[in-house]
Amino acid sequence: MAAEGAARPRRHVTGRQDGCRPLVSCGRAGRALPGPVPGVGRAPAGPSGGAGGGRGRVAGSERAAASYGCVRAAAIPASLTAAGRRAEAGAARGAPRRFRGGSPAEVGPGEASSPGLLPAGWRRVPAPRRGYVIIYTLSLYSCFLRHARSRNYVSESEVCKLESVPLDFGDYHPLKPITVTESKTKKMNRKGSTSSTSSSSSSSMMDPLSSVLDGTDPLSLFAAAADPVTTTAAMDSTRKKRDKDDSSAVGSDFEPWSSKRGDILARYTTTEKLSIVSGKTTTTGSAVSEKVRTRLEELDDLEEGSQKELLNLTQQDYMNRIEELNQSLKDAWSSDQKVKALKIVIQCSKLLSDTTVIQFYPSKFVLITDILDTFGKLVYERILSMCVENRVSLPDNFSPESVNDTAKETCLNWFFKIASIRELIPRLYPCQVRLSEGISECLPRLTSMIRGIGDPLVAVYARAYLCRVGMEVAPQLKESLNKNFFDFLLTFKQIHGDTVQNQLVVQCVEIPLYLTLYSPAIDWILQCIAYRAPEVLLTEMMERCKKLGNNALLLNSVMSAFRAEFIAARSMDFIGMIKECDESGFPKHLLFRSLGLNLALADPPESDRLQILNEAWKVITKLKNPQDYINCAEVWVEYTCRHFTKREVNTVLADVIKHMTPDRAFEDAYPQLQSIIQKVITYIHDFSLLFSVEKFLPFLDMFQKENVRVEVCKCIMESFIKHQQESTKDPVILNALLHICKTMHDSVNALTLEDEKRMLAALINGFIKMVSFGRDFEQQLSFYVEARSMFCNLEPVLVQLIHSVNQLAMETRKVMRGNHSRKTAAFVRACVAFCFITIPSLNSIFTRLNLYLHSGQVALANQCLSQADAFFKAAVSLVPEVPKMISVDGKMRPSDAFLLEFLCNFFSTLLVVPDHPEQGVLFLVRGLLNVIQDYTWEDNSDDKVRIYTNVLHLLSAMAQEAYIYRVDKVDSNDSLYGGDSKFLAEINKLCETVIAQILDHLKTLGKEETLKRQSQLALYFFNTILAHGDLRNNKLNQLSVNLWNLAQKHGFADTKTMVKTLEYIKRRSKQPEMSHFTDLALRLPLQSRT
Repeated sequence: MAAEGAARPRRHVTGRQDGCRPLVSCGRAGRALPGPVPGVGRAPAGPSGGAGGGRGRVAGSERAAASYGCVRAAAIPASLTAAGRRAEAGAARGAPRRFRGGSPAEVGPGEASSPGLLPAGWRRVPAPRRGYVIIYTLSLYSCFLRHARSRNYVSESEVCKLESVPLDFGDYHPLKPITVTESKTKKMNRKGSTSSTSSSSSSSMMDPLSSVLDGTDPLSLFAAAADPVTTTAAMDSTRKKRDKDDSSAVGSDFEPWSSKRGDILARYTTTEKLSIVSGKTTTTGSAVSEKVRTRLEELDDLEEGSQKELLNLTQQDYMNRIEELNQSLKDAWSSDQKVKALKIVIQCSKLLSDTTVIQFYPSKFVLITDILDTFGKLVYERILSMCVENRVSLPDNFSPESVNDTAKETCLNWFFKIASIRELIPRLYPCQVRLSEGISECLPRLTSMIRGIGDPLVAVYARAYLCRVGMEVAPQLKESLNKNFFDFLLTFKQIHGDTVQNQLVVQCVEIPLYLTLYSPAIDWILQCIAYRAPEVLLTEMMERCKKLGNNALLLNSVMSAFRAEFIAARSMDFIGMIKECDESGFPKHLLFRSLGLNLALADPPESDRLQILNEAWKVITKLKNPQDYINCAEVWVEYTCRHFTKREVNTVLADVIKHMTPDRAFEDAYPQLQSIIQKVITYIHDFSLLFSVEKFLPFLDMFQKENVRVEVCKCIMESFIKHQQESTKDPVILNALLHICKTMHDSVNALTLEDEKRMLAALINGFIKMVSFGRDFEQQLSFYVEARSMFCNLEPVLVQLIHSVNQLAMETRKVMRGNHSRKTAAFVRACVAFCFITIPSLNSIFTRLNLYLHSGQVALANQCLSQADAFFKAAVSLVPEVPKMISVDGKMRPSDAFLLEFLCNFFSTLLVVPDHPEQGVLFLVRGLLNVIQDYTWEDNSDDKVRIYTNVLHLLSAMAQEAYIYRVDKVDSNDSLYGGDSKFLAEINKLCETVIAQILDHLKTLGKEETLKRQSQLALYFFNTILAHGDLRNNKLNQLSVNLWNLAQKHGFADTKTMVKTLEYIKRRSKQPEMSHFTDLALRLPLQSRT
């Protein structure tokens, strides 16, 4: 046999000629089987076995001989060989149909029985095999792959390319903006056509919208048709009106009252008992007109509880009662009991004169004014509804002249009812100035009325409410706002009077606490005054504060109200005023906190920055109360990070640690400490610089509470992922961030939500992706090994590590250009071993399947053939464990579609996987087919047949002389077998079994309820034969015709699809060597539906 062909060199799987034996010619087939390499065996399968550099595969004819069950002649007697042939000829025919080899491990040498030409000194040893039965009479169709269509993939690719057609668009481009200029009308005809000049270039493509208008822009057309003088006048009028509205309206830059409401309710609380006392509305004196007396009687004539008193209420009970009154107001109004609604409002207004629990007054003001707002809205909407005439309502900015007489009379009636109340506060608050005709006269009058309120705290909140309403209805009337503030300054000395002081003594309230009660009202009044005010007004306010002896309360409100730029420009002036303030009334540290808030928003003069920090920190660092200290330090940390280096930041952090560590004071200041960390990482984006700050990590140690600590770690990692632009290998950064990520990972337990796990895993994965040691691949792998041990409880992190290690192996291959040395071969095997032992620890079965496939592809690309086989075997053995239902985004869904997708990807990989010399021909394909056959599929599912059809695609590709794709430096079966007829015969036998399975399934679909599925699968199988079979064979041609007829037999075929398929066959018949498609087309009838 050695004389049957001439010898020629053959490349091994590594691309080297490692003393390969000469090839032996295959005679008539013109092919050759590679010669054996004596002494070279296959390394054991597994992640650490085999080498990617030349060992671990049997090369040459030793592979083919082992595949066909051959051994050396000297080792086997001739009698055994003859007996083996007889045993092979008389194989059992009644055995169950299998794909000859259960799992991949069951497929052993000698499974392929086709005789072949062997090298000198080799003889065939037959091996016992299991027979199988083919249902139907499949001898008719056993020619499928023997007559598989030969494919020239290069020429087919050229034919399938789209024809390139040159297009001349000129200057036209779909993304180019269209610029329209004003058109100049020469002559208007009946169609309104004009000649216009446009900056957009002419194009051969006509815009459908422009064609309707004859190329004229509609806006230009209307402008040209209008009278120029009228148009100009109208535009000027509109512009002036818009400018006026802009100057008078409150913009989005004005902070509304609603944003302050929650802060006030949260800040001003009490544990004292509260009371709600409501009495009759009475008048004194005898000179009361009949009309007024009648109104008073209406107000007093209530059928339920006007004398009700509620005492000893907790704060929550009080708030609930106020909410009940608000709902009662709405119910009374909806039931048309307007007088009762007004009575409720008057009762609530009286509560604002009660200061028995003075520290709760700001919150009480917020709750009561909510009721007043509701009442004002209801009255306003009622009167506005009276102004609707002929279904036309008033415009948004209507004038009093636009209101009809009925609405005016109703409005006056409401004012007269309110004016009949003798008490000042119940009469003042319900006055809705938006309903008055003369707003400019009404606001000063109400401002003067407030002077009659004796309690300065009650008076300042009444002024705040008036300013609030004034900003809603007439923000342009600044004089009334200023007058309110100046009136407050004139009465400010009442705070230190005997009446107020005695009240504070009775309620045991200190003067600093009492002064803070004024802050919300004064801040609001000054905010209204400072809105879009000139800088000169700030100077005036500063002078007035100085005249009052630099009152700390007013100074604090001024710094809170005016723009930060104004305050920052005068920082040193404010610091001087703060120093001169009396600390007994209002603490200086609160003033420095307000100043710091402004400096965080605007920059002071550069020459003053260091002096400002020193002056402020001198005061802050002397604070003994940890809570006061941290409230100020939190604000000034941002100023320090914004304008100074890490030295100053480190000093500030050290001072915070010094103040907050004694007595574990940090436990009561976690929000402020979190804010400090957030501000530091906001301004320091260089993490090598950040972690070089000596006190940063000790600062993190103050977060002892686990959930707070995890939140801080998440903030740091989010900042790192957002701002770190380049990968890093800095050991300082890596050690610090590994510690932070470990803290996040260790917080995961059985109660942790899935969303939280995903968030933590995403942050850790972001860090892992940013770590790179360059060409030091071994150090990179060591980092991944360490990360795997630290983050073993987060599955997405393990998945990312596997992908990263696979990428590392491919980068190694790229550096070595596919030619691994002994060192790099060992390294990629270590990478493969990492993946192989990590994948089983994952829970998601489809994640494991896809990672086995992906890692096997990486191993194959790096010539680690034993390891690749181990991955693929593991994937095959895992398929039976796929459950019927899997969880996808929290919902249970069938797994068949996901399994089908995976198997299709697996088949495409198996095309290039070379056979194992000890496992037989196509042992992986056989094992996978047996697993698919034994898998329990859904009764109403056709996925199994679709998988078998894809197997036919694979087997057809395997029968080609040259595969459509290959792995560099790895010989696939097209090179190993060289298209030998015995190899093709094995493929053909596999195909026969697959076709039997498909036809079996088609037969089971013959019931009436499954005929539609039968039609679809028959057409699908027909398309497979059409694409991959050689239809010049008469028997295969007849099979395709039968499938075509079966698809149409019961009228379930899609006519449009059938027509297009037939058209495709006719087009193919016109191509070279495809003339047999003409006869096929004639044999494929189209069934009529009529």
